[in-house]
Amino acid sequence: MSKQTLEQLVEHLSELSVLDMSKLKAALEEKWGVKAAAAAPVMMAAAAPAAAAAAESTEFKVTLEDSAADKKIGVIKVVREITGLGLKEAKDLVEGAPKALKESTTKADADDIAKKIEAAGGKVSVKGL
Repeated sequence: MSKQTLEQLVEHLSELSVLDMSKLKAALEEKWGVKAAAAAPVMMAAAAPAAAAAAESTEFKVTLEDSAADKKIGVIKVVREITGLGLKEAKDLVEGAPKALKESTTKADADDIAKKIEAAGGKVSVKGL
């Protein structure tokens, strides 16, 4: 096998999902009549960096964690602006924190929401989905 062919094979295997790696492992075990118990962790460890890079979040959840008592009105105003909720619903959301403001949004939108809430006196967490 040439070096270039070997590199192409390694590159192709690096792009496989964990599920596809599992299917490949099972197919090779059946074809060769062996059990690859020791090789499986090595295969999974090799796939982990590729999977981590592919799994970089593109969607984010923004959660209102808390708001200072003296800043609550400002936070309610920003929550209304972000969510489109009425006054009572926004007040209930702020008082019931931690609550999700956006279940799924872009990184830029999540950062913008976080800045607005923090400027109004609230605490926000942003988690990748």
